[in-house]
Amino acid sequence: MIYPNIYLNKVEEITPELLSENKIKALILDVDNTLIDINRNLSDSIIDWAMNLRGHGFKLYILSNTNHKEKVEEVANKLGVPYENFAKKPFKSGFLRVQKKLNENPENIAVVGDQIFTDIIGGNRCKMYTILVDPLKEKDFWYTAWKRPLENSIKKKIKKENK
Repeated sequence: MIYPNIYLNKVEEITPELLSENKIKALILDVDNTLIDINRNLSDSIIDWAMNLRGHGFKLYILSNTNHKEKVEEVANKLGVPYENFAKKPFKSGFLRVQKKLNENPENIAVVGDQIFTDIIGGNRCKMYTILVDPLKEKDFWYTAWKRPLENSIKKKIKKENK
């Protein structure tokens, strides 16, 4: 339940080839420390990455736990993708709503995020493909920072098993 299907350094490592090999047609994306850092910086490389995936026919959808709608909306508008905020991950309801909107089977959806206890567990509970990425910055919001030591020990174990 806590292990992702794949663990990468950053979202830009998710390629059309990787997604096609795993029969993925759509991505559910986290925002904070996955697409933007704590200062709300969205890099050009992530914008280009999203445009490339969309150009290859992949559907993208942002699902964020934040209650700051304007923050998520700004990122979604820059990427040209739909979004939902205040998702209450890892509960299934947000993932299942987005799955319905994407009109895809769960095995054809990848959940991408930097947190095991929200993104990965939630995606796994919904039988979706899960992709864990490292956070963009080490600095976190207080409600995330306390979980990082435990997540880091799990990540070390994943890296060791994948060697």
